[in-house]
Amino acid sequence: MKNNINTILFDLDGTLIDTNELIISTYLHTLEKYYPGKYTREDVLPFLGPTLHEVFGKMDPERVEEMVLEYRTYNLANHDALVKEFVGVMETIETLKKKGYKLAIVTTKREDVAFKGLRLMKLDSFFDVMIAYDHVKKVKPDPEPIFLALDKLGSKPEEALMVGDNFHDVLAGKNAGTKTAGVAWSIKGREYLAKYEPDFMLENMTDLLTILGEE
Repeated sequence: MKNNINTILFDLDGTLIDTNELIISTYLHTLEKYYPGKYTREDVLPFLGPTLHEVFGKMDPERVEEMVLEYRTYNLANHDALVKEFVGVMETIETLKKKGYKLAIVTTKREDVAFKGLRLMKLDSFFDVMIAYDHVKKVKPDPEPIFLALDKLGSKPEEALMVGDNFHDVLAGKNAGTKTAGVAWSIKGREYLAKYEPDFMLENMTDLLTILGEE
């Protein structure tokens, strides 16, 4: 596949950095405050991926901003203690950068919080571009964030691969005309992600190097 792929776009949470426990605990904290005893760990798994405004807006449009603020306050306070690294990510990103691939983050997080995670995991120096929630009108699965990243990188969809842990990532890539790769370590499960038919399924991030012919 090496022939024409020169650009790799990555989702952040659950793909490059393990924020799963942070996100789940933050949702549980926030929802316990507003809906005591109503939500369990399993209940909040579908909330990983959509924006906070999408999730809380469906629950209570009147209190969505209040709930988002509660979420973000707790999330920032507990961020560094709960975020972890995924095996194989650092070596893969380092190799891709050395080989000259153009790398970008495409996330539904706010830019400041996304950079906080990247810096914590020492990944911030590898990425040329970040497209975050505050940069677009429409988030994944709409192709707008991917088109914006490609434009900033000077890349075309047919030269790019979108990598993510959620159906939003796979569909956004398909909608933009890129190749797509799902990650089998998605908290929603390999089978769940496979239903959306990504072009590739990564068992470890290092599989990316094999797919690209860089091993």
